[in-house]
Amino acid sequence: MSSALPQPETESETKTRRQPPYAVILHNDDVNGMDFVIGVLRKVFGYELEKCVELALEAHEKGRAVVWVGAMEVAELKADQIHSCGPDPAGKAKGAQPLGVSVEPAA
Repeated sequence: MSSALPQPETESETKTRRQPPYAVILHNDDVNGMDFVIGVLRKVFGYELEKCVELALEAHEKGRAVVWVGAMEVAELKADQIHSCGPDPAGKAKGAQPLGVSVEPAA
C-alpha cells in the first residue's frame, strides 16, 4: 500500500465582479411634443404619468434627464426601444427625429 501524504486544500476564491450601473439619458428636444415624450416614457418604462412628466420637464429645463439606471445590456435595450418609437407624428412636418437618448456609466 502506498501511503500518500494528504494534500493541503487549495482555496480558490472566485470573485464575481459586478458591472457598474449604466444610465439611460433623455436629451432635450424642442421639436417632439411633451405628450409624445411622456407617452414614450410610459410605454418603454411603464412609469406612472407623474414620473414621466417630471422626467420630461427635467430634460426640457436642464437639457438632459436620467430616466433609468441598471445593467448595461438593459440600458442599451431601453435606449433602442425609445429610439424605435420614432418621431412625434405631429412634429414630422417640423423635422422631428426620434427622441435623443444616450447610455453612459452612472455617476
